[in-house]
Amino acid sequence: MTGNETGYGQIVVRRDGNIAEIVLNRPEAHNAISTAMAGALAQACADVAADRRVRAVVLSAAGDKAFCVGADLKERNGFSDADLMRQRPVFRAAFGALLDLPQPAVAAVFGYALGGGCEFALACDLIVAEETAVLGLPEVTVGVVPGGGGTQTLVRRVGYSRAADLILTGRRVPATEAFELGIANRLVPPGTAREAAVKLAEHIAKNSPVGTRAAKQALRLGSTLDLRAGLDVEDAAWRGVAFSGDRREGVAAFNEKREPQWPGE
Repeated sequence: MTGNETGYGQIVVRRDGNIAEIVLNRPEAHNAISTAMAGALAQACADVAADRRVRAVVLSAAGDKAFCVGADLKERNGFSDADLMRQRPVFRAAFGALLDLPQPAVAAVFGYALGGGCEFALACDLIVAEETAVLGLPEVTVGVVPGGGGTQTLVRRVGYSRAADLILTGRRVPATEAFELGIANRLVPPGTAREAAVKLAEHIAKNSPVGTRAAKQALRLGSTLDLRAGLDVEDAAWRGVAFSGDRREGVAAFNEKREPQWPGE
C-alpha cells in the first residue's frame, strides 16, 4: 500500500485511494501505548473519520515483534496517582475514537497483542491475525482491569462465558484459539497480516460507502439490544439509505450489468 502519509508523532496515517491505514509507530517499545501515542491516535482517528473519501480503515503496526503490548508500564512506573488520573481521559479518547470510526475497520495483528493492544484490535470490526500471534487481556495479573473497552468489546464478540474465561484468568491466547473462539476473523501465515488486512479493506471499500457505514452503525447499536429493538435499529438504518444516491446507483449498476460508481451520498 502506497500513498499520502501523515505523521502524528507515534502514529502514522497512510491514505491510498479509499483506504486509510493507521499505523502504531513505536516499534522500539513494541508499540506500547504511551500518553503521546494515545493522544496521537485519537487525533488520527478523528481526521480519518472526517475524510469522506475513506471507505475502509486498516489498523496496523510497525516492527516485526509485536502489534502492541499494551500500556507503557515503564512510563506509568513513575506516575503519581494524579498522573495516572490525568492520563485516563487521554486513553479513553483514543480507544473511543477508534471504536467510533464510521468506516469499517480491520486490525492486522502479528506477534503480541496484549492488554490495550488486544483492545485496539477488538475496537475494530474485523481482526486478521497471523498464525503466530498471541492475544490476551492480562490486566488482572498486574492489579487492574481492562480499561480500553475490553470487558465490553470481548463479551460482545464471543459471549460472556468465553470472555470471563479470558479476562478473569488473564491468560494469553494463541491465534489459532483466538480464531476458534471467534476473536479473530481471519487466520493468515506469518508475515502476511497487513497484506491480508489491506485486501480485506479493499474488498469492503468496493461496496457502497453509504451502505457499509449504515450497516456498521446498525451492527454496533443493535448488538446491545433485544431482537425487537435491534430490528428497529436496522429499520432506521434502512430508511436512512433507502433514498440515497448509492442505492439508486446500486440498482442501476445491477440491472445494467456494470460496476457501480458510488456517489457516496
